Amino acid sequence: MPISLDVLQQQMPRIFAPWILSLQIRPVHVDAGRLRLIMPLTPDLIHVGGVLCGQASMAAADTAMVLLMISELGDFQPMTTVQLQTTFLRPVSGTELRIDARLLRRGRQLAFGQIDLLDDQDRLAVQATTTYALLQT
Repeated sequence: MPISLDVLQQQMPRIFAPWILSLQIRPVHVDAGRLRLIMPLTPDLIHVGGVLCGQASMAAADTAMVLLMISELGDFQPMTTVQLQTTFLRPVSGTELRIDARLLRRGRQLAFGQIDLLDDQDRLAVQATTTYALLQT
C-alpha cells in the first residue's frame, strides 16, 4: 500500500536540497507503482527561448522517482541515481508541468522507472527512464 500524499509532502524538506524544494513540485496522486506530481512553470525555470529549461525537466524527473521509491518502500531509504536517460520531445511552456512516474521493476538492489512529463495541454514533452541503486545501510 503506497503512503499518503501528505506523508510524501512532509518527507520532501527532510530529503531534498533547498533548490529542489524551490521547484515547488507537489504530489497529487499516488497508487501502487505510480505517482503523479505537478510543478508550476515559474519564470526562474524558463530560459531565453521562453520554454522550460532541460535541467529543470531532468531534476523534476529525478525527484519524481525518489518520491515514487519512498511511496513504494514506505519511507526514505538511502538510494542513488545510477542512470537517467532523458529524451526531449517538444518544448514546454504554459503554467504547469504534469509529471507521471511509473515503477517498471524493483529488485533488492536496483529499481527501474519511467517518468513522463506532460505540458498543460496534456502532450508528452519529455520522457525519462531511470535506474536507481538501493543502498544497503
